[in-house]
Amino acid sequence: MTYEVGRHRLLYCLRALVVMFTFLSFWKATLGDPQTSLIRRFCNNATTVSGPIFAQNFVPAMDNLSTAVTSNGYGMSVVGKGPNAVFGLGQCYEDLGSVDCKLCFSEIRSLLPYCYPQIGGRLYLDGCFGRYENYSFFDEITGSRDTLICSSGNDSSNPKSFSQAVREVISNVTSVALQNPWYAVGSALVSNTTAYALAQCWENLNKSLCTSCFNAAAASIVTCAPAKEGRALFAGCYIRYSTGLFWNIKESGSDSKGKSKLAWIIVGSCLGALVLLSGLLAWKKRSFWRKRNVNSFIGWNSAELPAAISQSSLSFKYEELKKATDNFNVSNKLGQGSNGTVYKAVLSDGKEVAVKRLFLNTRQWVDQFFNEINLISQVRHKNLVKLLGCSLDGPDSLLVYEYYFNRSLDLFIFDANHDKNLAWQQRIDIIQGVAEGLSYLHEESETRIIHRDIKASNILLDDKFKPKITDFGLARAFSDDKTHLTTGIAGTLGYMAPEYVVHGHLTEKADVYSYGILVLEIVTGKRSSSSIGSHAGHLLLAKVWDHYKANTPEKIVDEGIYEESRKDEFMHVVQIGLLCSQANPRDRPTMAKVVELLRNTRHDWELVIGDPPFFGIEMADVDEGEITRLMYTNSAPSVSTSSQSHLSGR
Repeated sequence: MTYEVGRHRLLYCLRALVVMFTFLSFWKATLGDPQTSLIRRFCNNATTVSGPIFAQNFVPAMDNLSTAVTSNGYGMSVVGKGPNAVFGLGQCYEDLGSVDCKLCFSEIRSLLPYCYPQIGGRLYLDGCFGRYENYSFFDEITGSRDTLICSSGNDSSNPKSFSQAVREVISNVTSVALQNPWYAVGSALVSNTTAYALAQCWENLNKSLCTSCFNAAAASIVTCAPAKEGRALFAGCYIRYSTGLFWNIKESGSDSKGKSKLAWIIVGSCLGALVLLSGLLAWKKRSFWRKRNVNSFIGWNSAELPAAISQSSLSFKYEELKKATDNFNVSNKLGQGSNGTVYKAVLSDGKEVAVKRLFLNTRQWVDQFFNEINLISQVRHKNLVKLLGCSLDGPDSLLVYEYYFNRSLDLFIFDANHDKNLAWQQRIDIIQGVAEGLSYLHEESETRIIHRDIKASNILLDDKFKPKITDFGLARAFSDDKTHLTTGIAGTLGYMAPEYVVHGHLTEKADVYSYGILVLEIVTGKRSSSSIGSHAGHLLLAKVWDHYKANTPEKIVDEGIYEESRKDEFMHVVQIGLLCSQANPRDRPTMAKVVELLRNTRHDWELVIGDPPFFGIEMADVDEGEITRLMYTNSAPSVSTSSQSHLSGR
């Protein structure tokens, strides 16, 4: 199979995703309602103690919580210790089926991070609840954020009777719910006026705590009547009433199975029609692809299309990948990407692969999924991860990549025990390989691509420690006639270029800045963000700059690899890292120039390196949020010549 054929076959994944997303709303309406309407979101006022550490804990905590809730309808998660720990709790209301629960909590998962960098937040949807804090709140039943929401319109037919019906139904459902699983729905009829209600406690509470929460919430919500609808949003429970039935009715037996079967038949028919339409549209393009002498699947007719994809190695069955990952067991988790979790999988033929699992109930995640397939299918380079295919026939969409034995670079350069220490030559090869991969993306590929999230955890290492750039979920492509893109900020704190953070001004030089930080991390063996809050109060970049000006490379280079005889080699690479991380993007080299500098240690060039973006800011007594603000907003548009260091080639 040629590369071109493989690329166009991957486009099927994109078209199939469109089909899936199109009939998803119909599927949900037929089988149930995930009730993803946002009721209220509360974010704490306090910000994080240590942003990068809290962020490192936040992502896996939310991922673990999402896995638990989508599997069991309820979950708790704790990651980290002290003030940077993340405690999470999530629950779907008992009227949601497993699919609806998954869809509802996926919405929670996408909305709750909007509270970051605050240290806590609560999110109430019509069908589920989610919360995180930096302390253990699992026994809380009431709090300052507890809220009562009453609709503006009243039941005008018989307000007095309706108010009485509300009191009766609230009393009934809270009494019944005090039996596992702390949930009940019901109705009350008074003088031909009916009120419907739902009551739910979180599963972590015992009966005594649940009783106290229900008593407080019930006393609050009955004051809404005769408003047509009311909701009590409490720390430990949720109560809702309305003039109409609003919950999903759980059916059992043949009736439910029959409706489910009918729904799948209808969905299958819709899918078939959409695939047929897609095939007809693709048929019109057949002559175009024939002119290019490519036997692309896009030119095949609708009858051939499903069979061709099912027989292709690019199409994977969801159940096969689920089994290969041992049901996405946490023991097989390799890491967390910008838009999904990566697991090791062993296919039925014994081949090891990496499976990236994404949740796709929001447009944002759909766009990222499109983006990753579309961009990575266009590129082919020895230092870029290889996409093997995708799966779209299950509740999650999955991407399948080659598996790399040594996993990610961060596991080696940040290993506190030095059990996985990399030799200097291995580090140089990694630095060189990443530079070549980025140079290809920026200047040699068919489309100019900016990665936007270059960092140690996004560099995979094969069995020979050759680097592979991965995670293209945030990448952006633009044509040659554009000088830059203005876009929302996305990436990882500590690696993002100043002009991008402040103005959303995105060019290739944003990747160059991230690469410069990565180079310094590889040389020093220290994280760019871990020095925040240290006794010196300086970021890694500032420390390297100070020691570089003092010509003390022994205080820069990882002590496990430093040799005095290689001082010039070390300083040469440090120079390149500092040059790439200049405040002014115009002062940074292109990645092609970086490749040239790395390959030739002796030439007739002179590097002019200025102060880092935050140089001169006194940070010893400033908290991290303020450091980050100062770091980026104090970046000058140009570097003062009085503080520059001129470096001649050796």
